[in-house]
Amino acid sequence: MVDRDASLPVARQCKLLCVTRSTVYYESAPVTPDTLDVMRALDEIHLELPFLGSRKLVGELAKRGLLVNRKRVQRLMGLVGIEAIYPKPRTTQPGFGAGHTIYPYLLGGLEIARPDQVWLADVERHEAP
Repeated sequence: MVDRDASLPVARQCKLLCVTRSTVYYESAPVTPDTLDVMRALDEIHLELPFLGSRKLVGELAKRGLLVNRKRVQRLMGLVGIEAIYPKPRTTQPGFGAGHTIYPYLLGGLEIARPDQVWLADVERHEAP
């Protein structure tokens, strides 16, 4: 790590460690009290209504007198670690199409070299009532 009090200059230490000087001098800005208020309100709302996303949370915050835009709410949701609870897509779950027949791809080994060599048609099969 870079030692600012060492006899070797910081620039030289950074060069030897292959670290940019800006990372040594960077000090993160403290979180403002307004942001803490919004984060606290987001957490409270999420405990009451965990299914709300960023769009609805903006409205709920406005009801509490906190006017923030959606992008800020999304960023703060990520910082706080909250996410709306809703059914996620389960497209890769086995069992959904377990009863359906999987037909083989018949053109797999065929070399298609000219136009109109292969045609395709979808045929839906309907069961009689």
